[in-house]
Amino acid sequence: MDKTPFELDIIAQPGALRAIADADINPGLQTLADRAWERVVFTGMGSSHFAGIPSWRSFTAAGQASWAVDTGQLLDTPELITPRTLVVITSQSGASGEVVALLEQRGEDFNPGAVVGITANESSSLALASDVTLLLHSGDEATVSTKSYLNTVVAHAIVVAAMTGSDIGAVRAEARRLAHTVDQIIRTVDTTQIAERTLEPQRPRLVSVGRRDDAATALFAGLITKESSKVAIEGHIGGQFRHGPFELAGAGLTAFLYGALRDDLDASTERLASDLLATGAQVILVGDLEVPGATTIDVPVATPMESLITGAVVAELIAVDLARVNGVVPGAFAFGSKVTTAL
Repeated sequence: MDKTPFELDIIAQPGALRAIADADINPGLQTLADRAWERVVFTGMGSSHFAGIPSWRSFTAAGQASWAVDTGQLLDTPELITPRTLVVITSQSGASGEVVALLEQRGEDFNPGAVVGITANESSSLALASDVTLLLHSGDEATVSTKSYLNTVVAHAIVVAAMTGSDIGAVRAEARRLAHTVDQIIRTVDTTQIAERTLEPQRPRLVSVGRRDDAATALFAGLITKESSKVAIEGHIGGQFRHGPFELAGAGLTAFLYGALRDDLDASTERLASDLLATGAQVILVGDLEVPGATTIDVPVATPMESLITGAVVAELIAVDLARVNGVVPGAFAFGSKVTTAL
């Protein structure tokens, strides 16, 4: 069977990771790091926005007042941005409708101290309007986000390292190492049977759940699964799932739990898995945690970036197999498009 453009982009991810690891970094980033910021706001739409969740958590942990607000919301609340605010805007295309609209208001309702733009397109509106641009070096992408998402995770880690005084070289070295890990996962992880079980008629409900940094992966998985396989799935951040959506549990539910760590001092994920299994739900753990009755997709999760990268790749592979079981071409858009420009 010929590979679809979506699958070819998945296969190309190791090369894209090596490209961003080896690329020059805009020296203006260090200049911004040397300034005192009243607040830092991370914004974007879709998976571009989700990739900023770990950065927001890192900045907050470092004592920097930070917000993660999607660009649609930011358009409605421009008062959040002050002249002493650093805004980190992520748009893989650099042309998302909300991002372009926000940038067009600069000097009017939108008055940040500086803008860092993270994008794959050096000639995009975002790249041209940013004070400092970090390019993704992910190359062309045919359809649903794959290469650009992984490289966005790395770009955000570079921003965090620069702004918190950590070692950027270590981030780049880890990206190179993870290129090999991603290649191994693509070659060896088979999610066909999981997809077949998940789409059995008696299991009409799907959720993806992740805590801490891995909340980004759960939301990413929910988004790309809908886009690429036309299967309805809800992405949830950690404990939110228990506040209402847990009523979806039972034999009709499949729950994908990302960032499932064996040595996690917080047992919330393990407890959620056990509670879901007790209802008859199917539980898929992505990580190295094993819970009797659940299926574990065992991937390396030794560092936060490794968990983000490996979890995202697994989500992509699951989306491909769900699409095939669902009888659609993986990654082919039916009603939308690669770049969403409409508001």
